Amino acid sequence: MIKDKVVVITGASSGIGAAAAKLLAAKGAKVVLGARREDKLKKLANLITTAGGEAAYRVTNVVNPKDIEALVQLAKDKFGKVDVIFLNAGLMPSSPLSALKMDEWNQMIDVNIKGVTNGIAAVLPTFRQQKSGHVITTSSVAGLKAYPNGGVYGATKWAVRELMEVLRMESAADSMNIRTATIYPAAIKTELLNTISDQGAAAGMQELYDTYQISAERIASVVAFAIDQPEDTNISEFTVGPTNQPW
Repeated sequence: MIKDKVVVITGASSGIGAAAAKLLAAKGAKVVLGARREDKLKKLANLITTAGGEAAYRVTNVVNPKDIEALVQLAKDKFGKVDVIFLNAGLMPSSPLSALKMDEWNQMIDVNIKGVTNGIAAVLPTFRQQKSGHVITTSSVAGLKAYPNGGVYGATKWAVRELMEVLRMESAADSMNIRTATIYPAAIKTELLNTISDQGAAAGMQELYDTYQISAERIASVVAFAIDQPEDTNISEFTVGPTNQPW
């Protein structure tokens, strides 16, 4: 059941995070939104509450552990609990390794990996104490197979896959009733391409997305499906993309 669940979402100001927030709120969840852009968070929260839903938000940089801790605490203070955390924040400044864009590599490692580890650390003590909870992450098809120009991005998304599988196994072994779900999207219409500074990589990705991309709402429906499963049922992985994209 989704109704009355408290769902924390990072990367919530646009794309998949915003689509998930709107859909889950419409289904009766209480959503707690985290991202760096306060104007977009405020607008999204107002949109949800105007439509009769419940939402709270906090400016959050997932690289900072204290920011995600505060976001989880906001969920508890505002709604009395936390049931789900959707760790969705991510960057994809694709480039060939030979371009040596080390600042971008480090930025991806910080957001795509530390944003997940910080989120797990912020919520896991609560989930283990209450012996329930759900951790959902956005990986990528680049977390399942290798793509040129995506060496470091793919490495961060493979790391997410490993983290989530171990979290699932350890939680099950300890009878914690903590569910996990990792989503591997292909070409989805979001702001992800905006961070690509390499001209060749940007042109290639733009052409790919212009040809195939489907809406972020498609991934939001997968998030809702995962949450809506019975508590004794865990679907750990979803690979999702356009029907006509040969990813």
